[in-house]
Amino acid sequence: MVIAAIVPARNEAPRIGATVRALGAIGEITETIVVDDASSDSTVERALEAGAQVVRLPARRGKGGALRAGLERTIAEILVFIDGDLGATAEIARILLAPVVAGEADMTIAAPAPGRSSGFGLVEGLSGAGIRFLTGRRFTRPLSGQRALRRDVVARVSLAPRFGVETALTIDAVRAGFRVVEIPIEFEHARTERTAAGFSHRARQGGDVARALLSRLRQRSPRA
Repeated sequence: MVIAAIVPARNEAPRIGATVRALGAIGEITETIVVDDASSDSTVERALEAGAQVVRLPARRGKGGALRAGLERTIAEILVFIDGDLGATAEIARILLAPVVAGEADMTIAAPAPGRSSGFGLVEGLSGAGIRFLTGRRFTRPLSGQRALRRDVVARVSLAPRFGVETALTIDAVRAGFRVVEIPIEFEHARTERTAAGFSHRARQGGDVARALLSRLRQRSPRA
């Protein structure tokens, strides 16, 4: 069975090496693919040094676009999506994979305890409320990018662009009848600070989430 870890990354040179090494230490993972979203630092070099395959995008595509580029590079039956800034805590992929490999879930989502988010809460609240309205399911950490899933889930969903990807993926998977399970598990990543750049990042993320929700509000629920 081929299991691939796809790691979207932009300017993650300080952490990407540790992230790749943590994934490489998980025996079940066959290949680790870092998708560099047009970084301006040494993310590519650090990822290669750590043993990853690297897809380098010449222009920014955002998180959704980076994940799509990674999917094009693998035929893996099971996939792990891990953010590039998790460092050593990327080892949580082992826990996320277990229910999917065992056939107990089609997609798992890492759900750290409330209060450990690096965000300001508004975007996560928007995503959670939208998912609940559209699917009837409540997710505690709807923006978590740390996931394991079967390839057939990807075949039935549409990966939204940029930061709307997690919200859209959850809605599409639930609507299609897949077993989506949150797993309470902690991890660490770079925090979004309360600076002008941080607020700008959250504004872009909020816009992407809103567009993902609006597009799915207009869709008919797909048949399972």
